Amino acid sequence: KFDFKDMEKSSAFECGMNMMNSPLIPFSLQFFLIAIIFMIFDVEVALIVPFPLIDLINYQVTSLTMILFLLILLFGILYEWLNGALEWK
Repeated sequence: KFDFKDMEKSSAFECGMNMMNSPLIPFSLQFFLIAIIFMIFDVEVALIVPFPLIDLINYQVTSLTMILFLLILLFGILYEWLNGALEWK
């Protein structure tokens, strides 16, 4: 049971007076999700850039690894797009 006393105890208290503004700032969950997706796909740049710099001892294995990595990223972005995670509502 939630009553007035519990509401007063859980409210913000500053200098003996009630706060003028709410301490909680509304934050868009959609923005947070897009920021996380951006960070995931941005880190891949740090993983792709060294590939041309690698001494190509075995060109076929290096190429296959890079293509597989890019395909995984492509499937990831397609999955996010088809689920509507990239659409701003």
